[in-house]
Amino acid sequence: MFKKLAINARYFIAPLLIVAALFGVIAGGPWVWTGVFLLGVGIIIDTLYTRQTMGAGFDDEGETNANPTLMNLTMYLMLPVFVALQCALAYQIYNGMVGAELLGAVLSSGIFAGIGIIYGHELAHTKGFSFIIARWMMALSGSAHFCYAHVYNHHLELGCENDPATAPRGRSLYAHLPKSHFGQSKFLYTMEKQRLKRLGVPFLTWQNRWIRGYAMSLPTIALFWFAGAWLGIACMGLLWLISNFELEALNYLEHYGLIRETGSPIDYRHSWDNSTMFTSWFFIEIGRQADHHDRGETHFWELDEVGAPNCGNGYFTLFALALIPPLFHKYMEKQLANWDANEASEGELKISEEMNAVAGYSQNN
Repeated sequence: MFKKLAINARYFIAPLLIVAALFGVIAGGPWVWTGVFLLGVGIIIDTLYTRQTMGAGFDDEGETNANPTLMNLTMYLMLPVFVALQCALAYQIYNGMVGAELLGAVLSSGIFAGIGIIYGHELAHTKGFSFIIARWMMALSGSAHFCYAHVYNHHLELGCENDPATAPRGRSLYAHLPKSHFGQSKFLYTMEKQRLKRLGVPFLTWQNRWIRGYAMSLPTIALFWFAGAWLGIACMGLLWLISNFELEALNYLEHYGLIRETGSPIDYRHSWDNSTMFTSWFFIEIGRQADHHDRGETHFWELDEVGAPNCGNGYFTLFALALIPPLFHKYMEKQLANWDANEASEGELKISEEMNAVAGYSQNN
């Protein structure tokens, strides 16, 4: 009983910290920097404590140790919390918050809105009510294309040139953000254009999921316009930029530099697994990428260790490294040399030689 309670409790780290950032924005003053402070603490913990951990697992009767109802309810509740975070920021703008105080509020809101997107990702792999929740989460964060592009582009084209979310060797995180974000949006635009053409329906219709998704972003735009006109829109733009930067950072770290020949099966080796304790608990097991790509509709609490390549450091640590591209590339060059030597197929090795030359990576590390 205690074991199951402890396992479920660990997945409340992120929700509690998101709520803490929310109350920091509401409180105002120096408290608006709560989210920024908590991000720094997360980087320190994840860097100092690199112990690998297992997923939630199963009991002796084969039942999951997690409580599915509790886990789903928590994810659903992240939508109103996410909305509350935006409303709190808009309220402070409306009340005249300016200067460093406003900057701290926007940064904290953006950081934890971005972290909250992990629940939108999880629910994007579901159907019905849960998928609708995911669509609203992503639309209100300026990523209305994500739910469809992620499932029908990233999960099918993983590691190939046609997957905007897979970063090739040598690309910086800063360059990856626009290429991945707009590349995925373009994918959904094209997919809907082709789908509607087959149905004999004009592109400009409410049936267009690309248009409908961005229309779902309008409440956030209206909220911030009402709060502060162009200042409000600027703050919203920065909030969206930060949250999407974090979303694309996860894409970046999960598959950076990995290669798959077009048409070949997706294998465990095409993802970087990440199972450090703080990363696993905070990001609700999103680091178990290999199993996730093998079983896309499997709930996070059922994902397991499958022996995929692992960089050994958590997402917080790698994110901090990625903010300084030369350090990140130096670190990943060694990881990729090991992948080339022990994981890559013959065809992938040929592609890696070309990519290493473009990236300036040594062929023999």
